[in-house]
Amino acid sequence: MTTTITNAERREGMRGFLSRRGAGGGRKRGSIDDLAERSIVSASERRRPGTRFGMSLTHAFLFVSLTIAGLGPILWLAKSAVTPTQDTLQQPFALCPNGIDWANLSTAWNDIHIDQYFWNTIVIAVGAWFSQLFIATTAGYALSVLRPRYAPVLNALVLATLFIPGIVLLVPLYLTIVSPPLLGRDASMLNSYLAVWLPMAANAFNILLVKRFFDNLPREVFEAAKTDGAGPFRLFWSIVLPMSKPILGVVSVFAIIAAWKDYLWPKLVLPDPAVQPLSVRLPDVQSQTELDVFLAALAIATLIPIAMFLVFQSVFLRSAGLGGAVKG
Repeated sequence: MTTTITNAERREGMRGFLSRRGAGGGRKRGSIDDLAERSIVSASERRRPGTRFGMSLTHAFLFVSLTIAGLGPILWLAKSAVTPTQDTLQQPFALCPNGIDWANLSTAWNDIHIDQYFWNTIVIAVGAWFSQLFIATTAGYALSVLRPRYAPVLNALVLATLFIPGIVLLVPLYLTIVSPPLLGRDASMLNSYLAVWLPMAANAFNILLVKRFFDNLPREVFEAAKTDGAGPFRLFWSIVLPMSKPILGVVSVFAIIAAWKDYLWPKLVLPDPAVQPLSVRLPDVQSQTELDVFLAALAIATLIPIAMFLVFQSVFLRSAGLGGAVKG
């Protein structure tokens, strides 16, 4: 049974420590709030009008600069997606001088079949997400929690693959997809989404990332679960995964974004335009499409990455996920 210490108890303990330190050592007594609020600029300096003005001006400058650098291209693309071509060419930074043309979105969705390519991209991204998450979590669990005798050798082999350039593996990997060794001479995975999912699943970076996170999980919880009779699968499903929500979110974002923007490999193994994703089809249709319609198609293609950021931003900003695993 693990005892959970609340924030109030930690605060009271720190106050007691500071009180005893001030009484015994003759030093000035402080508070935990003062320690938490310490920064480069002291409280007395912060109360000066000149310091407050300088800090406010610096904050405003940083906010505007980061907004322009981060949101500027996205906002310009969103504006250009509903702006006629002539307005984009003649006045690229004007805010819709001749009105909004919503027909660009419907034209991009229907006439150049963005709906079909968008669905293909979603299928590829979901399959890549599931395969990478499955391989990363199970491999990380085996190397970090189960720890067989040969785990250091496997860990070294996985780490060694990071030093091999991806372009070196391109030809042998393509030949393996064209003629899989265990499926017969006439079998081929070209124009199949398995040709994209399987190579993406074996991602050494994700495996080492998850393993490193599993290494920092409390071993006392694992020992307690084993004492209660939990087997390896139950330990993985009911203990390790609920404690690993932050790293699962990080790997999910990496997997989906990588699959969403990948161009070279889907271009090689998916030669049929009917199964190609947006990253492959958009450059091919650029020369045959009006600029405003093409920018509308690009805007549609950015929806999933933006949605992923909005959904998983709390995972990056907060290290939540351990509270439900340790009970008092």
